[in-house]
Amino acid sequence: MNPLYEAMETSVFERMSLAAARHGAINLGQGFPDFGWPEPILAKAARVLSEGSNQYAPSRGLPALREAVAGHYRRHHGLELDAEGVCVTSGATEALAAAIFATVEPGDEVIVMTPAYDAYAPLIRRAGGVVREVALAPPGWRIERDELEAAVTPRTRAIIFNNPHNPTGRLFDLDELEAVASVARAHDLMVISDEVWEHLILDPPRNGEGDRREATVEGGERSEHEDVGPLHHQARAWRSPSPFRGGFIPLARLDGMAERTLKCGSAGKIFSLTGWKIGWIAAAPELATLAARAHQFLTFASAPNLQAAVAFGLAEGDAWLEPMRREFGRARDRMQGALEAHGFAVLPSAATYFLIVDLAASGIALDDEAFAKLAVEQAGVAVIPLSPFAEQDSPRHLVRLCFAKRNETIDAGVAALAKARNLTR
Repeated sequence: MNPLYEAMETSVFERMSLAAARHGAINLGQGFPDFGWPEPILAKAARVLSEGSNQYAPSRGLPALREAVAGHYRRHHGLELDAEGVCVTSGATEALAAAIFATVEPGDEVIVMTPAYDAYAPLIRRAGGVVREVALAPPGWRIERDELEAAVTPRTRAIIFNNPHNPTGRLFDLDELEAVASVARAHDLMVISDEVWEHLILDPPRNGEGDRREATVEGGERSEHEDVGPLHHQARAWRSPSPFRGGFIPLARLDGMAERTLKCGSAGKIFSLTGWKIGWIAAAPELATLAARAHQFLTFASAPNLQAAVAFGLAEGDAWLEPMRREFGRARDRMQGALEAHGFAVLPSAATYFLIVDLAASGIALDDEAFAKLAVEQAGVAVIPLSPFAEQDSPRHLVRLCFAKRNETIDAGVAALAKARNLTR
């Protein structure tokens, strides 16, 4: 049997969700919402299921969806992308797999900034690559160019970059993006940019944490910083004519990055439909074509009715995005306020579905795994320990919570966490 899988443990997300089910606990662990999806997209999927094709879709995705992805990024991020630069995948994790398999050869080293989504390392190793971790330090989780540079060796092939960042909720600023880009340019590295949380920007950074820019749809409000300087470049597949949305900057927008970036996106995150597993790779056409060759022998194609519904949502659903962001922002604020009222120390979160609780600063002596075990078994709430998000230099005093829940779920979950905290005294 393959020793990679023989030695591999079950994902922390699956482990904690199974524990929640076993103990009848509230699940604040795995990152899925219990509200927020637009009803029209569900109706479209149901209608196409009964009226449209239920046979294999083209491997690279329905043409309508590929066009919709390209159009969406042209409007929202100023990326001059067309359908030839898009490959539809069965979720963003498959997009990551295809991008890694298309990029990494046996013996290549890949830099991963930790804490990191736990799929990165196994996929790199499955491609024959070697993981090189660069630890981001709490509570700021900032990217430092010197630390990235120090991780580069003659065998380094790629960087995996995640922005906005899971599990920390960081939205990296322009200086940090330029740190990643400058290392990639200097050493001729590819970047696989996991940008699935790009529309879940809840609190655009202020006061030195990055430029705040107002949301823009064609002809709408203007950026507060109209001159974006080095971000304007003339790469053939990606041009930058319009302002950014809500403070998020796609890495491919930076000078010299279009030709070396494979962007991974997710309809599940954009529309709060994580079970649909519709994702994509967006890149220069030659890179997208290479990734599509890897994709064709992973899942080949995804459900055509779901692809058609996502195409509808991306093309027609711009008006859904801001209300969804506001609702998730309210959920974050409700959970954070309740946690702080019970004496928990909570790290700031500008994006994603996640908050980080600092156990040590909350007066809890247990490490993350021990607290997670106690919480689910004795207090009835599942959380995610942060230590499995890194293999080296992993913090042991932090847990991740998903706030993308209804008010009653948040309130009950925080009450259970307060019970767990009391049990540690």
